[in-house]
Amino acid sequence: MSPQETSRTSGGGGPRFTEARTPGRIGMAVLAIVTLVLFLQDTRQANIRLLVPEVSTPLWPALLAAALIGAACGSYVVAGRRK
Repeated sequence: MSPQETSRTSGGGGPRFTEARTPGRIGMAVLAIVTLVLFLQDTRQANIRLLVPEVSTPLWPALLAAALIGAACGSYVVAGRRK
């Protein structure tokens, strides 16, 4: 075995696990946990106006929809930058 192969395999696959813990991924995990806690705490009814109709629904589905729309817009912007 070459020294490069032994350094990659020594430690039980450690480098593969440490690469998964980047500051960006840790930040996104914390943001996801905070968002989940916010969704679970906001269970009261809210009146939401969608252009003309007014809908009465628990607040968490509205927050979830806004988060999903924001994530879709963000991924669209990031995908456009990679091209």
